[in-house]
Amino acid sequence: MKKTIITVVGKDTVGIIAKVCTYLADSQVNILDISQTIVSGFFNMMMIVDTTGMNKPHGDLADELEKLGEEIGVSIKCQKEEIFDKMHRI
Repeated sequence: MKKTIITVVGKDTVGIIAKVCTYLADSQVNILDISQTIVSGFFNMMMIVDTTGMNKPHGDLADELEKLGEEIGVSIKCQKEEIFDKMHRI
């Protein structure tokens, strides 16, 4: 399984989760776990996804999610699990 960590942060608006999830489904990316909170009007979501069946290179996924974020007014970052783990290891 190829896991990727996706984070979404920004002002809360209608449809953020729907737009991100629709994009992932269209890209054959399966959501394994999702957590989201809204604090004082700010939206924060973290997703762990499986990109094994993805129909595009990982770099394209990251670039397209970043562009989607710009369109909907949030910041979307995407990292492979092994990179995320190495960056956050104590």
